[in-house]
Amino acid sequence: MTTDELWPGGPKFIHSHGGFRVGTDAVLLADFASGQARDRRACDLGCGTGVIAMLLAWNNPALTVDGVELQAPWADIARQNAQLSGVADRVRVLDGDLRRHRDFLQAGAYDLVVANPPYYPAGSGKSAESPAAATAREEQSCTLGDVCAAAAYLTRWGGRFALVHKPERLCDVICALRAHGLEPKRLRFVQHKAGSAPNLILLESRRGGNPSLIIEPPLILATDDGQDTEEVKRIYHQK
Repeated sequence: MTTDELWPGGPKFIHSHGGFRVGTDAVLLADFASGQARDRRACDLGCGTGVIAMLLAWNNPALTVDGVELQAPWADIARQNAQLSGVADRVRVLDGDLRRHRDFLQAGAYDLVVANPPYYPAGSGKSAESPAAATAREEQSCTLGDVCAAAAYLTRWGGRFALVHKPERLCDVICALRAHGLEPKRLRFVQHKAGSAPNLILLESRRGGNPSLIIEPPLILATDDGQDTEEVKRIYHQK
């Protein structure tokens, strides 16, 4: 078991064999979803080892975050990460199945809900060797519709739901959001370089929002010579 530190003096995350190191998609989603100073309560659906929950709490000292995780070993690591990062008083990790959200979470209780859901339908392509990794990668324990249903239930009227996903599933994401009363409001494509095709999407929806989608400038991760862009340096506190 080892520890990752995102930047000197920043949040710390431990991971064990079979778990994930801190992924770029989680860090980018946390940055994308942060910035609303009036947010007081957030929920991270399928929080894994707590990366997004920890970063949301780190970015907003007034925010409390509930993380929901089905796999008990990951939930335990998320709690340890909250202690290591000094946010255990504001991050609560719940062992639970997000599909059964009505059993243990309150309707409309959150200003912000976030998710880094499985990207691929079950059985599409080669599964990951680790069962835990396969569950995180494929829609085995929950579908995109399950995640959107939970987010719609938990988000207050006018509240936000932000997620990261793959560009090839953009139509699926928008359809699932609208089917559950979540209107897409802000979309950003993530590209490795300026001339690259997008490899991630960041999408924010609003419960009960009116149709009006803003497409923001793409988030470019690297310059032509392979160096981090200024925005990536800001996100990772390298400046």
